[in-house]
Amino acid sequence: MEISRTLAELTRFLGIDESSISLNFTGITSSTQYVSEGDLFVALPGTKSHGADFIDQVVASGAVAVLTDEAGTHKVGGALPTIVHSNPRFVLGDLSSWFYSAPFRSLHAVGITGTNGKTTTASLLHQIWELNNRESGFIGTVGISIGKDRFPARFTTPESPELQGVVAAMVERGARQLVMEVSSHALSQRRVAGAFFSSVAFTNLTQDHLDYHGDMESYFAAKAKLFTTEYADEGFVNIDDLYGRKLLEISEIPLQTLSRDSHEATWHYTHHQISGFGYDVAIRGVGGILIEGHLPLVGGHNLDNALMAIALAVHSGVDPVAIAMDMYRLVGPEGRLEKVDCGQKFLALVDYAHTPDAVQRVLAAVREITAGKVIAVLGCGGDRDAVKRPLMGSALVEGSDMAVMTSDNPRSENPETILDQMMTGIELGDSVLREVDRRGAIAIAVAEALPGDTVLILGKGHEVGQEVAGVKHPFDDRIELARAIEQLA
Repeated sequence: MEISRTLAELTRFLGIDESSISLNFTGITSSTQYVSEGDLFVALPGTKSHGADFIDQVVASGAVAVLTDEAGTHKVGGALPTIVHSNPRFVLGDLSSWFYSAPFRSLHAVGITGTNGKTTTASLLHQIWELNNRESGFIGTVGISIGKDRFPARFTTPESPELQGVVAAMVERGARQLVMEVSSHALSQRRVAGAFFSSVAFTNLTQDHLDYHGDMESYFAAKAKLFTTEYADEGFVNIDDLYGRKLLEISEIPLQTLSRDSHEATWHYTHHQISGFGYDVAIRGVGGILIEGHLPLVGGHNLDNALMAIALAVHSGVDPVAIAMDMYRLVGPEGRLEKVDCGQKFLALVDYAHTPDAVQRVLAAVREITAGKVIAVLGCGGDRDAVKRPLMGSALVEGSDMAVMTSDNPRSENPETILDQMMTGIELGDSVLREVDRRGAIAIAVAEALPGDTVLILGKGHEVGQEVAGVKHPFDDRIELARAIEQLA
């Protein structure tokens, strides 16, 4: 995919004085890590530094011009031709969309937001499309998929130039559908500006990211931005959630409603009965359609996720009969109640749950399918919302028969301090253990398990590293859990 624009075209798009410099650029980025030969580098102000501080690195990487603000101009000096804009962050999304010829408009794009369930809902929708031979793309926490190719993702929602570039590549490769997770950070920082969705979805809102947003109302306001005419034609909202009902009142776009049990919602279950590792379900949807089948996922939260994915799939044109026939083939995404099976006589699972609500829901789901004890391991991440730590600790103790408190990604914080905060008001005992070393905590949980029990490792899910004192070490809960089981055998 070869694209070339001129600085004159750029300045006309931005509505500023035309550039007299005759210069082409063939890429756009705001990250020094991604600068390539021929790029326009957009130097943005940050909380700790300015993108223009790295101008020498940018020049060495082959950038041909810079777009920045007044402060950045002084830092760039005469190193590269420079276009000045009062707020480059604000225009970056629209600029990236312009550069790549508005790729979102060339496919059926679905954006999913909410605290919990984004990844599972997006994965299920993507699977339904693939089972129906629809060329599609996926962008989210667990990575980026273009056809059969998979790539890692730095963020749940990439920065604007990378996002628009990836979607343009999908279009070029024949994708006709896209599902992506849309984070509150991305909405606040306008990373999705310039994107447009055929439909958007809201799963739920529970406490998370308050270190960034400040309070729940600001967090909700960030999510609600997606439900405006700037971003979408139509929305889907889970009205079992308090904030989903609030969104129903303020949305600028028409909404279809979803509920696990309320028959007043556009989409709802008329039947859901646990059956093995999953549910037998019957779903009523728009126009009175009926979809029946076996959903091979456990937990009420996965009933919600599947309902949303199926509603979005029907809206995209997938035959409801095909969905019913293929439902038994759906699987959860990696790191979401993912089984680790080494021939042991107890169930071993890994899950990404890292909010109080998610911990509570996952433990309740596991309780439904466990004859014996639920033994759960959990830590809280460092340099993140500390207010939720005691809530997560309480959710762990209340939802399990044995709780093992441990580390997650301490980052720059002292892991012992994080554990102290998790254990506020909780006393150690036979059913509550503390082991700061995550590998050791997993081993303790496995050693306590008997036939019929479930060992559940929470917090990191699909992640393959643990950040301690600013250094990321290889660490995969699935691998560590398998090793602990094998060593016990």
